[in-house]
Amino acid sequence: MADKSTSAVKVDEAGGQTRLILSGHLDAPAVAAAWDILSSKSSGWTVDAAALVSADGAGIAFLWSLKHSKKAEITGLQKSIESLLEPFNRFDPASIAKPQAKEGMMVRIGRVGAWFFEDLRAQTAFVGELVAKLASCIVRPSQVRWTDVWLIAQTAGVNALIVAGLVSLLTGMIMAFQSAVPLKQFGVDIFVVNLVALAMLRELGPIMTAVVLAGRSGSAFAAEIGTMKVNEELDALETMGLDPMRFLVVPRVLAGFLVTPILTIYANALGIAGGFLVMMAQGFPMAALWNQLVGAVGVNDVMTGFIKSFVFGILVAGIGCLRGLQTGKGATAVGVSTTSAVVSGIFLIVVVDAVFAAIFYVLKF
Repeated sequence: MADKSTSAVKVDEAGGQTRLILSGHLDAPAVAAAWDILSSKSSGWTVDAAALVSADGAGIAFLWSLKHSKKAEITGLQKSIESLLEPFNRFDPASIAKPQAKEGMMVRIGRVGAWFFEDLRAQTAFVGELVAKLASCIVRPSQVRWTDVWLIAQTAGVNALIVAGLVSLLTGMIMAFQSAVPLKQFGVDIFVVNLVALAMLRELGPIMTAVVLAGRSGSAFAAEIGTMKVNEELDALETMGLDPMRFLVVPRVLAGFLVTPILTIYANALGIAGGFLVMMAQGFPMAALWNQLVGAVGVNDVMTGFIKSFVFGILVAGIGCLRGLQTGKGATAVGVSTTSAVVSGIFLIVVVDAVFAAIFYVLKF
């Protein structure tokens, strides 16, 4: 029997038939020598592997390529080496040798459309199940893990005060600076207060708060639940008889529902304060600015943004939890879910805000 530590590749032309004889251990140097010999003749080779004892990765790849090509015929291959080729027999050599054809434009459009409607179906099913769970929790409040709700509310709300407040303050100051110059040309620069207050209360306050929460809390929800799914912790919860929707999603949605309106009020106040700072720096007294604010802002203006904030809170928390539950397998799955939660959340915030604008316009609210 040939020694496993040695390898031999030789050509035998006895009997008018050209044979390539392999013996010993088929390693990378032996494969290189065999390829050089086979390259001298395009086809018609017979590879005698009866004396072949073992093979490394390069040798297995060499034998597999010969077995699926017309260049040579392998004879005498031992069962111990044949078994090493079995895991690779399911691969189609043609698909490996030739890259797949590039998809056409219509195919890609169809694929995107199919993904969109499938995602819409998943969102609809999620909303239906979430509404059912929330209704059940309203009937039986003891089913809610209120300790988790308060902890999540603290993480999502209290810890977001600095970011949301700073963004709103600077936004109010920027609007005041930008609008003061053109309004001053007409001698109505006091109406900067109207512009800043109405813009913050009706639109910018709730939207910016929701965007901050989408980037900060919605992504965190997706990452937390996505990591649990990758680690099969969700399967463990179901095995123990615990519903992941009630156990994980409901507390986060309730926390978003409670926290977002409070953050919105806080953001509105700081945005208006930023406009006041700019106007006071230009010589307007605080009393005049306050009187202008009271005369410009009505109850409808305050309630418009306040109503939106409840919906935005549920939306941000819900889409973050949904993307977490949709997390797939692999190392990059959690990152993909987190990114999708932020993008989907911001997109849906803008869409819902447009719907609110149309409704309030029709209702003259």
